[in-house]
Amino acid sequence: MSIFVYKARNKRGQLVEGAVEAASEEVVANLLNDKALTIINIEKRDTLGLHRYRLTFLRSVKSKQLVVFFRQFSVMVQANLPIIKSLRILIKQTENKRLKEAIVGITGEIEGGARLSDAMANYPEIFSDFFVNLIKSGETSGRLAEVMEYIAEQQEKDYELQSQIKGAMIYPAFILSGLVIVAFVVMTFVIPQITGILLDSGVTLPLTTRILIGTSDFLRNWWWQMILVAVALIVISSIGLNTRRGKFFIDRLELKIPIFGPIFKDIYVVRITRSFHTLLKGGVPVAQSLVVVKQVVGNQVYENILAETIRQVDEGNSIVDSLIDKKEMPIMVSQMISVGEESGSLERVLEELSKFYSREIDNYVRNLSVLIEPVIMVFLGVAVGVFVAAVIMPMWQLSASF
Repeated sequence: MSIFVYKARNKRGQLVEGAVEAASEEVVANLLNDKALTIINIEKRDTLGLHRYRLTFLRSVKSKQLVVFFRQFSVMVQANLPIIKSLRILIKQTENKRLKEAIVGITGEIEGGARLSDAMANYPEIFSDFFVNLIKSGETSGRLAEVMEYIAEQQEKDYELQSQIKGAMIYPAFILSGLVIVAFVVMTFVIPQITGILLDSGVTLPLTTRILIGTSDFLRNWWWQMILVAVALIVISSIGLNTRRGKFFIDRLELKIPIFGPIFKDIYVVRITRSFHTLLKGGVPVAQSLVVVKQVVGNQVYENILAETIRQVDEGNSIVDSLIDKKEMPIMVSQMISVGEESGSLERVLEELSKFYSREIDNYVRNLSVLIEPVIMVFLGVAVGVFVAAVIMPMWQLSASF
């Protein structure tokens, strides 16, 4: 697949510009002709070397930028501004080059007669099926403004959750990174200065001192092999993660990590229930909603569970039939969904579940943040104590022998 940039004119003679990913220039031409656009120029972008890297990098659109985009878009749509005018305003306000390029392309396609949902579907790396299906349901039901507002609200909640978790991890990551750097400097520069004195003294060295000296020697003599091994492991891991089996292994391991495993489980439960609720509220049918939720959940363990759920629903069974025996899915979720199906209030039940597990994550992260600081202090104290015992005690024995 290559990137093609095009210029064309719609039926009203207005200039339309955009970029699409396609197998050939002929495919792009057919696509533009289907949209009743008169082609001016189609240019293939180089997809090799540095230019390919730059295009790939530009595809990165952060969650915060999507939050701002949907919030601003929803405000303008609710104010009854025409969609094309709203998009032109967003083009001027958007700083991310990839997102701006996508908005330009979407605007051009809408001017050519396409629907907003169909135009967004041409940029799946930015606008997932989750967004496309919701917007399509809003267009069909005549509730586009309401759906846009709801998308903005849900995106803000997702972003707040991500920011909360990242914020809780910054402090321990900073402390541990600093500890690793200090330990490396001590092992490679400080310990070698002391080693010669201790070995020449003839004093019997404690076990901790011998371990410290051995570790220092290993780091100084084999540091480049360690770098090669680390690079090789990163490359092998990257290749493995691109396979379905490798991703499944990592996704399952993620749920079993001590302390953090329960947080990840709750995050995926929130993602499933919130996405499912949002789609149902937007008017998307249950079966189609489950397919979209499966695509956006982001963990193959839960993707497999949802695939089984979709199969059960297609066969006319209840949603809860495939969830009741899954240990990755809390029993409360299964029971509440069962109640929601029986009472006809599934949408409300999903909303309450997403709120409950969001609060659970909030409490867990808050408690973890409070607990993690003293744990790190104890760890640092033990590390300093071991270092003192390994270095100072032999020096004290040496001075006492004179």
